[in-house]
Amino acid sequence: MDELTIQPVAIDHPAGPPILVGSGQPLLLIGGPCALESEELARRVAGTLQEICARLGISYVFKASFDKANRTSLEAYRGPGLQEGLATLARIRADIGVPVISDIHDITQVDAAAEVLDIIQIPAFLCRQTDLLTAAARTGKPVNVKKGQFVSPWDMKNAVDKLRGAGGSKIMLVERGASFGYNNLVVDMRSLPVMRSFGCPVIYDATHSVQLPGGAGGSSGGQREFIAPLARAAVATGIDGLFMEIHPEPEKALCDGPNSIRLDQIEEILWQLLRIRRAVA
Repeated sequence: MDELTIQPVAIDHPAGPPILVGSGQPLLLIGGPCALESEELARRVAGTLQEICARLGISYVFKASFDKANRTSLEAYRGPGLQEGLATLARIRADIGVPVISDIHDITQVDAAAEVLDIIQIPAFLCRQTDLLTAAARTGKPVNVKKGQFVSPWDMKNAVDKLRGAGGSKIMLVERGASFGYNNLVVDMRSLPVMRSFGCPVIYDATHSVQLPGGAGGSSGGQREFIAPLARAAVATGIDGLFMEIHPEPEKALCDGPNSIRLDQIEEILWQLLRIRRAVA
């Protein structure tokens, strides 16, 4: 990637000074299960990843959705919902001492989410929703926008302009693959420096990028065997962070299991990525 200097985005941390994400800052991992399942599982994942990242010198934010409103099937598991989900995230934030992030899908969720979340995330399918973007920006919280599978990287400048126009200054962009025919995604690595040229830290979503949307009929499939190689390629371009769905038993996950990585495999992968990052710095 080019030598563009990205001004760090500051993310509040419940147990210390803010995390900084951008040029010259530690790699960021946004990681956790796709959706909140049990609180016990969420605590296990958050605590384990916090320990691993602390050993490796990686910044860490726990992620899990309180409501996955864009599931393939009406019967698919969505999560515990706004009230219960945010309460769980608030307890994890306070007890484990990690920042938390989750998706919002509607402007009616913004105020409640901003009371708990350290980062507000805009799902890929909603990256063009002006009212949602501007409402998120007005909270003053960092906003993490996933690039839609149907949007070019240069078109994400419009999302950035909407956020900045509403007073948002803490903006991160996420690459998560582009539609490539039916039920398939492909990652154009050129999108990473393109989006970084907007002056925002760029996060690579290594697990949704190997998703096969709707590929299992009533749910999405995935090719988790490609998570590590694509993450290595993305880190070599000079990204600022990684987004990963991580679960102790992906085959039993209630959401996005086929494209989730096993909790007991993540440390070795992160070691590889750090070695690559140091080599290209």
